Amino acid sequence: MNAMTINRIFSRSLRSVTLLGAVVLAACDKTAVQTIDGPLPTARIRFYNFGLNAPGMNFYANTDKVTAISSATGVESTTGIVYGGVGLGSLYSALAPGQYTFTGRIAATVDKDVAVATIPGALADGKAYSLFVSGFYNTTAKTVEGFIVEDVLPPEPLEVGRFLVTHVRFVNAIPNSSPMTLYARNTTTGTEVAIGGAIAYKSAGAFVEIPAGTYDLNTRVAGSTTNVISRAATGFAGGRVYTIGGRGDMTITSTTATNRPFLDNTTNR
Repeated sequence: MNAMTINRIFSRSLRSVTLLGAVVLAACDKTAVQTIDGPLPTARIRFYNFGLNAPGMNFYANTDKVTAISSATGVESTTGIVYGGVGLGSLYSALAPGQYTFTGRIAATVDKDVAVATIPGALADGKAYSLFVSGFYNTTAKTVEGFIVEDVLPPEPLEVGRFLVTHVRFVNAIPNSSPMTLYARNTTTGTEVAIGGAIAYKSAGAFVEIPAGTYDLNTRVAGSTTNVISRAATGFAGGRVYTIGGRGDMTITSTTATNRPFLDNTTNR
């Protein structure tokens, strides 16, 4: 091997080392993409706007916005989560366990980001929760109530017949209601079962296992056979978990008014 050949090999090697050094230095630059390791959020919560006459709102966990709606142009909507709506399309938001101050803030341009609902709560590791803005909206003070319930979800069924049953619970978010029991009558068999006991305002019952199927739902107060709120032909799929939430104003008798007593159905899992 002559001197010229050796020199060319050395030059190529030197250029390779120089390039590698430049890459290493670039990777160390403060503007380079970096990997930040940290614990994954292990608590879950979802947000309901059941506040009577309350404005559309976005929900915050401390100072972090956790729900919002984008418009067709990609800009955040000023509508927010309206009455009867559930944030994130009824999905849960994942958060780190800890103590929070949750707020529902006005989404509209007028009074933008004014906190109308403030609900403190602690989220535990591995648990799920539902937050309900509820009660009557005070248009002067721009305030409305709210509460949080734990969603004690049943274990994932593993047996072959898991799709033959479903789980349902009742949450009472009606401020001027008496404690009510939810009843489910199977539209095929006619069998009626109570979904837990009487549930007072700002409370949730346990998830009750029933056969999958279609049910007529009714609530009744203790000692009465008169239906207070009804919802016909509600389908519950096998292997699923559902929350029936009572919302509205018990003084309204219209069958079409927005604020009439109503049974809302959302899927937990």
